[in-house]
Amino acid sequence: MMRRRILEYSLALMLLPAILCAQTVRRPVPSLEFACFDSNRIVFRGDSSAFETFFRKMDRVLFERNTNLRIMHIGGSHVQAGTMTRQLRNDLLALGDSLDGGRGLVFPFSAAKTNNPSSFRTRFAGEWKATKNVSREPDRRLGLSGMALSSSDSTAFLRVVLNARNATEMDPSFSFDEVKVLGYSSEGERSPLVLLESGDTLRGMRVEETSLWSFDLPAPADSVTVALDRGDGTLTVTGIFLDNRKPGISVTGIGVNGAALPSYLRCEDFERDLQLVRPDLVVFGIGINDASGKDFSKEDFIARYKVLISKVRAVNPDCALLFITNNDSYKRVRRRVYSVNRNGLEVEDAFFRICSDFGGGVWDLFEIMGGLESMKDWEEAGLAKRDKIHFTEEGYAVVGDLLFNALMGKYVEHLRRRVSWD
Repeated sequence: MMRRRILEYSLALMLLPAILCAQTVRRPVPSLEFACFDSNRIVFRGDSSAFETFFRKMDRVLFERNTNLRIMHIGGSHVQAGTMTRQLRNDLLALGDSLDGGRGLVFPFSAAKTNNPSSFRTRFAGEWKATKNVSREPDRRLGLSGMALSSSDSTAFLRVVLNARNATEMDPSFSFDEVKVLGYSSEGERSPLVLLESGDTLRGMRVEETSLWSFDLPAPADSVTVALDRGDGTLTVTGIFLDNRKPGISVTGIGVNGAALPSYLRCEDFERDLQLVRPDLVVFGIGINDASGKDFSKEDFIARYKVLISKVRAVNPDCALLFITNNDSYKRVRRRVYSVNRNGLEVEDAFFRICSDFGGGVWDLFEIMGGLESMKDWEEAGLAKRDKIHFTEEGYAVVGDLLFNALMGKYVEHLRRRVSWD
């Protein structure tokens, strides 16, 4: 025990100067006169001990490489787009070599006729019926991903190909050697198969209590093809979990266009699937769709968040919680006429109240952007789209870097405490 503490202390002393001084640790962001980047920090409310647990585990990943740090980012279209989550993931993995601890849960969005996150590509064949949690009464049981694909077509398949971290030849690609297909067969015994590049076919092991099929690959891969066997009935796929046996950092993005809190609360298998991800930190980015209407109720918003948080804490009582306030946004009144959405101020206050009740951190994106009506400035700078709700690809990348910098700011404070206490 004493030897381990001495090792941790020595490594902390080595890492702290690098984090404080090296420009490669905190990501550079453009200078925007209208933004309030001086406010780019995480504010703790209530009991923040779960973050200390999270940072201690990050120490073990960076110093000893003997565990996995799992982060989940959940939201609506901001997350489904994938760029913000990808930027956070890449920034964290750039903290050291060989930190790829698994890609986490993905979904083949193209088969659902919707946009795919930028960190992976998907293909499909055959007939697939999509179900999404934005439907008031989904006709399929849904899980953590908030989506489902169902097929009885024996020629159907789903293919996922992971992209390299960035679009250059020297960037490392993600790899995995474990595949778990989440879902169920509503009729008969139809099961998924994994088709290998060699031409071989793998049959998975059914894990009944989690409603998934598990496949061990013979070698690491960066792509997987899931097909249907020739059994009877309909196979429903609610996600594909890609993992490896290496210690490191995993960042899973869960996002459905248009999703609000009720969308995820109607997912029956949310907790069951969350057991697979088992995050050490959940970054909550749900709220922009909840606050889009005239009948927005702050009290209902808070009550629904409390239910969702209880589901997360049921899976991991020590999970750290980070809440992202809504970005400034506008409502479309008529063609080319927009009015500012003042509900962003109400959501900002709601998150601080939620955080005080449950403990955790608030990352106040609303303030960091420049507050009310700042989205117009981001649009003029080419960082937001004309709908004045979504960011451009470059804008999402800036937001992802800002979130990483804020998280690292708190991590530096943690390291300072460790150096002085240990």
